[in-house]
Order: sequence, then structure tokens, then C-alpha cells
Amino acid sequence: MLQTELIASPPWGNEQDWTDLAARAAKAAITASSHGDLLSRDFAIEVSVKLSDNAEVQSLNKAYRGKDKPTNVLSFPQIQPDLLDTLENSDDGEALLGDIILAYETCCDEAAAKKISISTHVSHLIVHGSLHLLGYDHENEVDAGVMENCEINALATLGIANPYAEQAQSR
Repeated sequence: MLQTELIASPPWGNEQDWTDLAARAAKAAITASSHGDLLSRDFAIEVSVKLSDNAEVQSLNKAYRGKDKPTNVLSFPQIQPDLLDTLENSDDGEALLGDIILAYETCCDEAAAKKISISTHVSHLIVHGSLHLLGYDHENEVDAGVMENCEINALATLGIANPYAEQAQSR
């Protein structure tokens, strides 16, 4: 079972719509990953999502990644990837995979540049962030390919087209 906790700052609008979107995107990511069995365990898997702004994300990006600029999404895993397979029930019946935070202005700018809806772009970013919580990364070409394939498969279950299709055609 998956639980998604969402906090949305004012520019994001209706929190309930974003909560449902975040839950669907996180579930799709986990299901498409090599850790899909986490959803069938006898305790809840929790993902926390914060919809914030460029200023807060820039501050976190500087503090944790040494990059003094906003970015679209940051992920903060709470469980080491090598321990996910051995994860067991906690005292309160849930395990927090980690936190995901998105920057409103950057997300809006990117969605506009890609000519897609903000909800489509945010779905992709929550899938992307959820995969980071599961230990996926894109630091090298092989890992990037694995992560992109998981993203493509997760997004397909949400009815969202391959966001890398245009990029693949230009290679």
C-alpha cells in the first residue's frame, strides 16, 4: 500500500487535485521499478511531496547539492537503496521512502517550453523523484537509460507519452 502526503504552497492551487496526481505518479514509479513488490508488503510505503517555489528549492539545492540555483525537482531518500529489499514493518505500520520537492516557477517554465500541461510535467517529475527515492540515478549513460525506461513505463500507465522520444530521434 502507498500513502502520499502532500503540502502545496499557494501558487499551486487545489491541493486535492495535486494529492491525487502525486499518489498516482508515485505508485506508477514504484510499480515500474525493480522494487514494485514494496506495494504488496504488509505495511504502508509513504512518499512525501512538497509543492513549493524556486526560492525554497534553490536554498535546498545550494545546501544539499552545492548548486546555487533552482531546479525542477529534488529528492531526499530516507532509506538506503540496498536496504529496500529487506524493509520490514515499522512500529507505526509505515515506512517513509523519502521527500520530493518541486519548484513552481521552474515547473511552469519547463512545461510551457515543452508545450505540455503543468500536470503532465509534474507527473513526470514525481515519477522521476520517486525513482530517485528508490536508488535510481542518471549519473552515467547506463544508469540514465535504466531510469528513463522506468520513467517511460510508469508514465505510459498514466497515459503520458514518452518524454524522451524527441531526444532519442535527435541522437
